[in-house]
Amino acid sequence: MAESKARKTATKPAAEPAAKTAAKKTAAAKTAVKPRKPESHLAMVRRARRINRELAELYPYAHPELDFENPFQLLVATVLSAQTTDLRVNQTTPALFAKYPTPEDMAAANPEELEEIIRPTGFFRNKAKSLIGLSTALRDEFGGEVPGRLADLVTLPGVGRKTANVVLGNAFGVPGITVDTHFGRLARRFGWTTEDDPVKVELAVAEIFPKSEWTMLSHRVVFHGRRICHSQKPACGACPIAPLCPAYGEGELDPEKARKLLKYEMGGQPGQRLRPPSDFPGEAAARADATAHQGRVADQGVEA
Repeated sequence: MAESKARKTATKPAAEPAAKTAAKKTAAAKTAVKPRKPESHLAMVRRARRINRELAELYPYAHPELDFENPFQLLVATVLSAQTTDLRVNQTTPALFAKYPTPEDMAAANPEELEEIIRPTGFFRNKAKSLIGLSTALRDEFGGEVPGRLADLVTLPGVGRKTANVVLGNAFGVPGITVDTHFGRLARRFGWTTEDDPVKVELAVAEIFPKSEWTMLSHRVVFHGRRICHSQKPACGACPIAPLCPAYGEGELDPEKARKLLKYEMGGQPGQRLRPPSDFPGEAAARADATAHQGRVADQGVEA
């Protein structure tokens, strides 16, 4: 009997040190994501508008990241921006607009020459066809001018509601919600809608915010999606609006690891524009802003 007890004692694993156990519990508590309570529509609207205010504070310089000088240039740049970065478009358009400064010039372009100029943006054959088509329509149907109405813009080849809203909001001052991949992703993560269709997302979000906010809301959400709330690895642990986000916990929670995921000026790097507006932060200012925002996160604590 004594021999049996001795064998059981010998095979029993040693108890884990209390300090190590406590450390594990503390680490687990820090990364734990608290479940959210069911939310009424009114509470969602209030939270959504607070997110917009927080994003306005986080990105007071939010703006379109495509370089342009007139509505035609913005229209062309937006068509080129599909499936590529704004920086790539901005590197391509100077030569493009030097050769084809007006719709009349672009409508008469040699397709192969146009394709060669825009090749770096990808899908250059389809994009060249759209650019020649929309330029021809502008020349023949709109007197060589970009129309300032959604109903007219969406009749142009290669122009959908997203492109039309970009042009209306940023070239004509007509409020519009731009639902690109970033905006749609964040609208769902923020719990503003469950829709996947861009038009349905646009209509759902339009009911939450006053019309006067639509254009700037679009810029702020896209800025946040590109810089912090990424598609594959959102930097949850370094996100200043994490306490307002139902999707908190989908990304990296550790603050140090999350900071390494930050992009553009949030990570101390330049943005996507070659010729940014004068109020856009330079690299030094960006580093200071990023540090300030990270300090704000540390002070407030990141929780669901």
